[in-house]
Amino acid sequence: MTGANSFQVSGYGPERAGWTRLFARDSMARRLDWPMLLSAMALSMMGALLVYSATRNRTELNQGDQYYFLIRHVLNTGIGLALMIGTVWLGHRALRTAVPILYGLSVFLILLVLTPLGSTINGAHSWIKLPGGFSLQPSEFVKVTIILGMAMLLAARVDAGDKPYPDHRTVMQALGLATVPMLIVLLMPDLGSVMVMVVIVLGVLLASGASNRWVFGLIGAGTTGAIAVWQLGVLDDYQIARFAAFANPELDPAGVGYNTNQARIAIGSGGLSGAGLFHGSQTTGQFVPEQQTDFVFTVAGEELGFLGGGLIIVLLGVILWRACRIARETTELYGTIVAAGIVAWLAFQSFENVGMTLGIMPVTGLPLPFVSYGGSSMFAVWVAIGLLQSIRVQRPMSA
Repeated sequence: MTGANSFQVSGYGPERAGWTRLFARDSMARRLDWPMLLSAMALSMMGALLVYSATRNRTELNQGDQYYFLIRHVLNTGIGLALMIGTVWLGHRALRTAVPILYGLSVFLILLVLTPLGSTINGAHSWIKLPGGFSLQPSEFVKVTIILGMAMLLAARVDAGDKPYPDHRTVMQALGLATVPMLIVLLMPDLGSVMVMVVIVLGVLLASGASNRWVFGLIGAGTTGAIAVWQLGVLDDYQIARFAAFANPELDPAGVGYNTNQARIAIGSGGLSGAGLFHGSQTTGQFVPEQQTDFVFTVAGEELGFLGGGLIIVLLGVILWRACRIARETTELYGTIVAAGIVAWLAFQSFENVGMTLGIMPVTGLPLPFVSYGGSSMFAVWVAIGLLQSIRVQRPMSA
């Protein structure tokens, strides 16, 4: 299947041109990775219930409408599904040709955040306010464009048969492409998103077949850069305080350590099966801040218990397992790199989000994929699912 003709599926020749579109559509549906798709949908539906539980009594947030966040979460999921379908329909190969436009647009949007159009939410100046009370977080879409842009550069000569693996010059170009938006996002500052982007870059380089010297060099450079960022005062005070609270949770239990301590209490009180949906005392009492977004996993832990929280982790694991399988089975390096970049993104962000609620990772403000409330995050992860599905659909029938 090619990007130029998203109806054409391998195995359908020109002799069947009269029926190609009808049968190609049917074949495309059959070749979708349904375990991945159903797992993502199940996570989004669980997220809707958890978001509703966390916000139905928060009158200062829901404008007096207990269904305010529920309706918006469902709407965001619906838009995300539409974006996924559109991504599969266009095909990852067609999007490959549009990467320069997508990259330029994403950089332009994150630059807008640094202008008066930008808005600060929870200490991070990472948002653009839109009419109707909506907000856009461009850094979520930058994750997608970094994956696509680096994959395009690293795979170009390999897929063309000119080289067996990316040369040093190509790797430098790919790293330069990723560095520009990462530096802009760091200036916001949105440290959580930068951490995800660094992991994405590492995953992409490993999947591309680039020399391991680049991987080790990047790890060393990242460590040096993190120390420099800390010493030069690039981070805001609240971010430094979060890392200090992570290192010592008892440092300020009523201040910067409050979120983590309350999150652990909520999850610990859930036991095996939880207090029951909508019956969590910590959630109902509004003791855990930002439960509909960053700390949504605490609602699952308290109200659905170990079983409910474990189900979320299992569903995320299914998505990652199927994505790894897609990366392994595709015959083009471009598809392998895109799939691997998405795996690195979703795996690290999920681990960081769940980890910070358990106190084993610092609080960074990263949403839980498919579950947390937030339009930009929901749209980006469903586009990622669309890219994975496109790679699977467009692989040769023998793969």
